[in-house]
Amino acid sequence: MLSHHHRQASARELINTATQVVAALITHPHTLASSGNQRLSSQSHCSFATMTGNDASLEAIFRRKHSLRSRIRKELKNMDPTRRSEEDAAIQSIVLTAPWFKYSKSICAYISSPELREVDTSRIVSEILSNSGNGQEGDVLTRRKLYVPRVEDRNSNMRMLRINSVGDLIVKSMNVLEPALSDAEGKQYEDAMEAKDPVDLFILPGLAFDRCGRRLGRSGGYYDMFLKKYQKLAKDRKWKDPLCVALSYSIQIVEEGAIPVTLNDVSVDALVSPAGFVPISPAAWKRCA
Repeated sequence: MLSHHHRQASARELINTATQVVAALITHPHTLASSGNQRLSSQSHCSFATMTGNDASLEAIFRRKHSLRSRIRKELKNMDPTRRSEEDAAIQSIVLTAPWFKYSKSICAYISSPELREVDTSRIVSEILSNSGNGQEGDVLTRRKLYVPRVEDRNSNMRMLRINSVGDLIVKSMNVLEPALSDAEGKQYEDAMEAKDPVDLFILPGLAFDRCGRRLGRSGGYYDMFLKKYQKLAKDRKWKDPLCVALSYSIQIVEEGAIPVTLNDVSVDALVSPAGFVPISPAAWKRCA
C-alpha cells in the first residue's frame, strides 16, 4: 500500500504532467490529416484551452491571432492589383462551374468589399440573382434564393436576409453593402433563420485559412456566431448541414497550426483558391465526388 504522502505526490505529478501536455497542445495543436477525409473540428482544438482554465493560455491565443491578422492584412494591402484581379477571376470561375454551386437552391454569400480586400463575389452574386425569379416549382434555377449578411450590432449579432437584386443593398460603414430591413414598400426581407427551407451553401470570407479547415476572421465573431446558430437550427429541424466554403487568395492560405482556435471558432468544409477546390470535411468530399 502507498502511504498518504506518496499518493499525494503521485497525484501532483500526474496533474503536472497533464498540464504540460495540454499546454503543449495549445501551442502546437495536433492536426487531423485532410487525406483521411475527416473534418477538422474546431471544438476538438479549443477544448484544450478551456481545460486548462488558464487565462494566460487564452491570452496567448488571442495574441497569436492578432499577430496573424496584422501580417495577412499587410500582405493583402501590398498585393499586386493585377494578381488580385487574376485570382478573383480564377476563384469565381471555379465556384460558378462547380456542381456543388450549380445545384444549391438556397445560398448565403457575402457581398465583397474592396475596402476589406475580400475575394470578389460580384459574378457569383449576379449569377444567383439572375436565377432567383418566381419560375415554375420544378425549375431548380428559378427557385434559387440568395441571403446576404446584415450586421445588427457590435455584439457579434448578424442576420442573413434574402435579396432579389443588388438594388436591395444599402451602403453601411466602410462602404460595405448590406440589405435594409425592408424593401421600398415596407415588406420585410426574409430571414434565413426563419425560412421554411434549409440553406444549402454558405460562401464565406475570412482573413486566413489552412488546409484543415481552420478559419481566421476579422475578430468580430459574426460569422462564427451565426454559423453556430444555424447549425443548431438545422439540427433541430433535422436538416442536412449546409456546405461551408471559404474563398481565399493564395496568400491567405497559411501553414497548418498557424491559426490558433477557441471554442467560438467554426471550421469550414472546403476552400476555393486560385489553385482550385480543396475539400476538407466528409461532406465536401461527398459533394465533389
